[in-house]
Amino acid sequence: MAEDDGARNRWNPDDYDEDHTYVTEYGAGVIDLLDPNPGERVLDLGCGTGHLTAEIADAVGESGEVVGIDRAAEMVREARESYPDISFQRTDARSFSAREPFEAVFSNAALHWISDVDQNRVLAGVADALRPGGRFVVEMGGAGNVDRIVTATLAELDARGYDATHPWYFPSIGEYAPRLETHGFEVRHARLFDRPTELDGGADGLANWLSMFGDSLFSDVPDDERAAIVAAVEDRLRPDLFDGETWTADYRRLRFRAVRSE
Repeated sequence: MAEDDGARNRWNPDDYDEDHTYVTEYGAGVIDLLDPNPGERVLDLGCGTGHLTAEIADAVGESGEVVGIDRAAEMVREARESYPDISFQRTDARSFSAREPFEAVFSNAALHWISDVDQNRVLAGVADALRPGGRFVVEMGGAGNVDRIVTATLAELDARGYDATHPWYFPSIGEYAPRLETHGFEVRHARLFDRPTELDGGADGLANWLSMFGDSLFSDVPDDERAAIVAAVEDRLRPDLFDGETWTADYRRLRFRAVRSE
């Protein structure tokens, strides 16, 4: 899902859906943790192209309501075309406000795009959007997520004279749980776990991943040099992450379920 408040990224919704299907597939487990019920009102924060939003809408039924928000206009446009009966809004997660309270706020693969300094603004908005007792269910990149990919890319950029920095926010449980508690949440479930993820696209999987998610890493690189740098990053990572047919990214995920205090 897309919510690029911290690390700016250009989003191509067609490539996102065709070459990165695992984002939605793994999100099914987060919906299980959400456990949406008929009649509930649910907010999907960082909804991307809306596939998980639609699954939640099916669960809450006609008596419920789901609203999807995302900062990326391209993603919201695609979501509206795919699911015209669901409300999708182009909204910044750092400053959104809810006209009516929600029973739950859901977010998959979005919060790590928001910078450390802006996380508290997002959590304050989520708390305001929830009814007392409402739940906040999230999966995001956790501490150490894609560390090998990021380290190799930054090393190659540095070797070529480019000054790039780590673009994402990947917290530990010990770092993020207190932030939730500060905003009036009680953490009921939290898990940080390794999730090695096979990338779509065969031999092109890593290049596709960097093309979709790595814009901020390559922001200072001219277009005519980018392919050579990506190829060099592939060479650095091939012994560890490529089995001859498929690239496997070293994902680590932070998943939690928190409840707003009564």
